[in-house]
Amino acid sequence: MKARNALLAAFTLSTLATAVQAADEVVVYSARIDELIKPVFDLYTEKTGVKVKFITDKEAPLIARLKAEGANTPADLLITVDAGNLWQAEQEGVLQPTKSDVISANIPAQYRSSTDSWTGLSLRARTIFYSTERVKPEELSTYEALADKNWEGRLCLRTSKKVYNQSLTATLIETHGAEKTEEIVKGWVNNLATDVFPDDTALLQAIDAGQCDVGITNTYYYGRLHKQQPDLKVKPFWPNQNDRGVHVNLAGAGVTKHAPHAEQARKLLEWMTTPEAQSIFAGVNQEFPANPAVAPSEEVAAWGNFKADSVATEVAGKRQAEATMLMDRAGWQ
Repeated sequence: MKARNALLAAFTLSTLATAVQAADEVVVYSARIDELIKPVFDLYTEKTGVKVKFITDKEAPLIARLKAEGANTPADLLITVDAGNLWQAEQEGVLQPTKSDVISANIPAQYRSSTDSWTGLSLRARTIFYSTERVKPEELSTYEALADKNWEGRLCLRTSKKVYNQSLTATLIETHGAEKTEEIVKGWVNNLATDVFPDDTALLQAIDAGQCDVGITNTYYYGRLHKQQPDLKVKPFWPNQNDRGVHVNLAGAGVTKHAPHAEQARKLLEWMTTPEAQSIFAGVNQEFPANPAVAPSEEVAAWGNFKADSVATEVAGKRQAEATMLMDRAGWQ
């Protein structure tokens, strides 16, 4: 009997130890690549002792995995890029609302879900880039003006299949309505200098090489390329500064619906909105911190200040299907 009791006691202690160990870790599914998240997680573990395990993949497979795993998922937190993807994850039912005074205080409402299902963590401007050899900044003004006749045969665009362009178009619909937006997008398509590009880096290189004079890309792609090619003959321009402002999107995260360690996940997410974490999370990818109290890195700050569009970023998701159909009608491949 004594041996049996001792065995039972040992088993109980072992089970408790495993439970404690499990409670001291957070599992993250991330569409943001390893090198962009590991420094943040390493610092969190150093500060708190909580281990952060993560799996990286594209957003669609991660969302599908969360749906398939259901209540058996090991994931506590989902990180992905673009508000359209976060909104989609929310609609698919794989995130849970997370009320947090810390997050609300650190991140402006326009960069958070209205249901508290996710929050932005870093911002990227999808802005106009131009050739410093063939375009004067004073020739530029707004996204809409790129549809004007004087840009015929001079514009480059990335494929409409990428969510970044779908989100931009979605916010245009929110601002102008579908009819006016379709007119603008058709004007862009008519002004194309070449076929659409598969990625933003190739587009920036095309401007530099003289294939086109202007284009629209995310700022961090420029930051990466400029680091490799300091003599790049391309610069950013901040459009719509006299009206709605520059289109801004984000990378963000939400606690999963069936998070085994929801409380630990919330604490990690809260910490990721603080100045200490924001500087790293945004800085490693040359993005802007979502917390307005945190200054961007020196390199990003050198691009200059701008007024951002005040349209809530979740509009990118709400109008995504509408935007995709409109782009198709306009002939944007």
